[in-house]
Amino acid sequence: MNLMTRTERVIPDNPAFSTVAVKWVRHWNEHLFSFAVERPASFRFRSGEFVMIGLPGVGEGAKPVMRAYSVASPAWSDEIEFLSIKVEDGPLTQRLQTIEPGDQLYMGRKPTGTLVLDALTPGRRLFLLSTGTGLAPFLSIARDPDAYERFGQIVIVHGVRRVADLAWHDEMSAKFADDPLVGDQALLQFHYVPTVTREDFHTRGRIPDLVDDDRLFAPPLTGERGFDPATDRVMLCGSMGMIRDFAARLEAQGFTEGSNANPGDFVIERAFVD
Repeated sequence: MNLMTRTERVIPDNPAFSTVAVKWVRHWNEHLFSFAVERPASFRFRSGEFVMIGLPGVGEGAKPVMRAYSVASPAWSDEIEFLSIKVEDGPLTQRLQTIEPGDQLYMGRKPTGTLVLDALTPGRRLFLLSTGTGLAPFLSIARDPDAYERFGQIVIVHGVRRVADLAWHDEMSAKFADDPLVGDQALLQFHYVPTVTREDFHTRGRIPDLVDDDRLFAPPLTGERGFDPATDRVMLCGSMGMIRDFAARLEAQGFTEGSNANPGDFVIERAFVD
């Protein structure tokens, strides 16, 4: 199915965007899907960054419809992967959810973002706290060999409403065993904590609940129970409520927010929050 007509396949009158072909699509459930596009030879990014993705506007003279998407693939990958919700009336996602391999999309040429390792100071444990599709940048970071060189433990926490919303559950439960670059390191250093709020599951509750009752810090995780600014670094991505809650918690404990210019103890994606 072609979402661009022959005349629409040209790059918009904007050098910041190029066209890329869809390589594969994976539908997790009725409102969540992943997809990957070919990687242009000149496209470079740091694990955790985001880029603009879009489609032509509908109607003659309409501008392309674009949205920021975090890259879910690691920086070494030969394809660019994304995780998206399906919004029935969404200007972009109502069309994007119907894409098939071979379709063409618009993609920005310049990725950016603050959910990157460079925005954090050195530490021993890296906590990647996410809800919903906020998991995407952390899939990138957790498959980056540099993360395992910088931190002794990498912890992804993924909070969702339903079990079916746990995208990439099997791969993370297996500690990325099939990953060609981090499989061996992840076996020893990677920890995955999925949690569900509205269905029965072995871990149930909101992420703050897991922190408050110490379930997040139970074995096999080692080190202090609770977050320690002397040793722990934290990234936050997901719902605005979760991000604001944890940012306030961390600052109250003495954590400082980091950026590309001034690395700190925790980071959020300001482009999505402000």
